[in-house]
Amino acid sequence: MPKPRQGKKEPNTSSYKPIVPAVEQASRILLCLSKSSNFKMGLTEIVKEVGIHKSKGFSILNTLLQFGFVEKDPKTKTYSLGPGLLTLSRHVLDNIRYPDVASSFLQHLATETNGTALFGLINGEHVIVLGKHEGNQNVGFTVRLGHRFHITLGAHGKAIVAFLPETEREKIFAKKKTYFYGDPSLMKMDLLRKELNECRILGYASDVGGITPGANVVSAPLFANHDKLIGCLILIGTFPENKIDVYGPKVAECAYQISQKLGADVETVYPLHLKQRGRKEGR
Repeated sequence: MPKPRQGKKEPNTSSYKPIVPAVEQASRILLCLSKSSNFKMGLTEIVKEVGIHKSKGFSILNTLLQFGFVEKDPKTKTYSLGPGLLTLSRHVLDNIRYPDVASSFLQHLATETNGTALFGLINGEHVIVLGKHEGNQNVGFTVRLGHRFHITLGAHGKAIVAFLPETEREKIFAKKKTYFYGDPSLMKMDLLRKELNECRILGYASDVGGITPGANVVSAPLFANHDKLIGCLILIGTFPENKIDVYGPKVAECAYQISQKLGADVETVYPLHLKQRGRKEGR
């Protein structure tokens, strides 16, 4: 009877990573085109380099063509990377840059207020937390990086929607469920419109324990290149309600500076807030 091999390990099921062969092959084709010194490659050359059948390579390339990820020269029948990849790469580069720019501002805001400062990026109907700094380590909030909030939730929902174009704002108002006051049944349109108007003047919105009991929140919108509304700056803390008038302008000012560094024309996107600040400075 043969002896069992010494040191043989059982398969590590936790490291098992299922893959989709067609997606892997498409990825390898894109990488192959990116490394080509000739810029353009023929079908035969591509499938030989990647190691797949010609029919499979042809089908994958046709699929990538539909999304603009590759281009085909009709005369030479050769392929090259397409402009569709530029949109993806720009989105990745922008999203990597945002948290880096916001980091020092989050730290300053959190330290000055002893609250938790968050950077949230708009992603569809949600806001994703991509940056965080806690000023008071004894009283923190368990909001992890990558956490998702609904785009209409509480203070950040008001801050974002207040600065949306009117047509987009009305579309959100028409939805059956919004979470500006937590439970959708607590929605009060007259109150919301009043708060949004105040937000456009002051540059920030607030929530006093309405979403998380015991926690007050202040939020301001963030803009980037081409004055695109990209997300929000959020301050969460156990500070008293009367501190909102003090911390609100600090959050708005930080958002203003972050947006300026991200390439936004702040005098256009924060017009009412700037007028308000100018009047205060002129007193």
